[in-house]
Amino acid sequence: MAKEDPPSTSKDLQELQKKLSLLVESIQNNSKVVAFMKSLVGQYLDRHPFLALSVLVFVAMSAVPVGFFLLIVVLTSLAAFVGVILLEGLVISVGGLSLLCVLCGLSFVSLVMSGTIIVSYIVVSSLVNYWFPARLLTQQNSSGNCQLAMKSADLEGLYQE
Repeated sequence: MAKEDPPSTSKDLQELQKKLSLLVESIQNNSKVVAFMKSLVGQYLDRHPFLALSVLVFVAMSAVPVGFFLLIVVLTSLAAFVGVILLEGLVISVGGLSLLCVLCGLSFVSLVMSGTIIVSYIVVSSLVNYWFPARLLTQQNSSGNCQLAMKSADLEGLYQE
């Protein structure tokens, strides 16, 4: 078995080498790669392979930290957005409840004031009617306005019944 391993290993390496050469050839024949290699930057990097390798290694190694940074930026933005929505919802809820309490208080105060005004009106009108009965008004205005005397006479008729 030890004698069979080396030929299979060399065949595997040859197959791998063919696949890699086809991959490199397909990359080199790609239209975007051809356009980049015709540019000034591509020609400069083709003339300076060490610099090209350094740039490639830098880009490959910086992908992970840049990815983490962008992930943190996106997550922080989402957290801030959700926090603003929650904070805005809290402020609107507290403001709505405060407005509801103020409006309930105002409705109670308006009911009390309306009741007080109505009771005051009834008391004042009763006192006026008690202090100044309708007969005195007719006697004082008998020489004056005829309509007022008729109205007061109608009221006397109602009081007598």
